Amino acid sequence: MQTERLVIMANQIGDFYKSFPDEVQSKKEIAQHLEKFWAKSMRDQIVAYIQTDGGSDLYPIVKSAIQLHLIAAD
Repeated sequence: MQTERLVIMANQIGDFYKSFPDEVQSKKEIAQHLEKFWAKSMRDQIVAYIQTDGGSDLYPIVKSAIQLHLIAAD
């Protein structure tokens, strides 16, 4: 899948969770959603996007969720 499409999808997930009052919990929920519904190859691709390109097109809450809960978990 194209990275651009993954970024759009991840940001859509972020749109849903960013309205939650607890930002820490929102980040956990975003990461859990990616773990539950995205294939490992998709998660690996979005992680690689952050690690190699900085993930500048991701919403800050999404980028942080991935860094805290997916990259740190590896």
